[in-house]
Amino acid sequence: MVTSGADVTLPLAAVCLHYGQAIFEGLKGFEHPDGTVHVFRPRDNAGRFRRSALKLAMEPVPEELFLEGVFLAVRNNRRFVPECGAGGSLYIRPVEIGVSAELGLKPSREYLFAVFVVPVGSYFAGRGVPVRLLVREDLDRAAPQGIGDVKAAANYAASLRGTVDAKARGYTEVLYTDARTKRFLDESGASNLFAVRGATLITPASPSILPGITRLCVQQLARDMGLLVEDRPVSVDELPSFDEVGLSGTAAGIIPVHSITYREEEIVFGDRAAAPITTRLSAMLTAIQRGEAADAYGWCEAVPGT
Repeated sequence: MVTSGADVTLPLAAVCLHYGQAIFEGLKGFEHPDGTVHVFRPRDNAGRFRRSALKLAMEPVPEELFLEGVFLAVRNNRRFVPECGAGGSLYIRPVEIGVSAELGLKPSREYLFAVFVVPVGSYFAGRGVPVRLLVREDLDRAAPQGIGDVKAAANYAASLRGTVDAKARGYTEVLYTDARTKRFLDESGASNLFAVRGATLITPASPSILPGITRLCVQQLARDMGLLVEDRPVSVDELPSFDEVGLSGTAAGIIPVHSITYREEEIVFGDRAAAPITTRLSAMLTAIQRGEAADAYGWCEAVPGT
């Protein structure tokens, strides 16, 4: 199936509607000072997209086709890329869904791969609004040997009720624990979590955590700052010992967490001024993405023709 418009037509029995064969990615494009547009780490997204497809028994999109789709969407929508220095970016959403009609439980015989874009600002509206997380032990985002480590639509559907409830209660998002023991931190409904204690940056390790690309950047930039980086299971009991806690993700960027409420107790980490490492990591990443600092790791890839 091929489409060049914003709408698609699906059979009512499409596999994606009944058996959940639907995956996606999220990446961003930035205008650099020389006027060209660069996409941040697109090959890493292509690799994760492939892993997602294989885990859901879908046909993987070749890296070359993935990059072609991303670059074509950016080029065709060049006029919507926020100007350098304006603070925005072009969010890029590749998606793959099973579109053949099947009434029996089986993989789709045909898949739709599409890419659409939209100019965006901050995911958490207003950087001055404190991010407050609520730990939910009665809800699970993903099973330990399930599909939590890939960008499957089902993961986000499973987190919606928690997110809606948290926002209704005045929180920004839910923070999940591991589904098996409820003792270890997992991730929030939309972002990876990290913590800082002294000169150590800590990221929770779990088979159900999405291997975030921004999370990888946080770990590398922390090493560049001279911090020790630990990627390990993180107990909920450690929360009071952290100096800073932050969220990372393509949409969220890198942002400090003001507080985490666990079993009716709010553990406060403070405002941005109380999160110097998180704030510095955010500034370092943003400078690289926008072409204002050296890209030592080749994370930014220029879009041909922009």
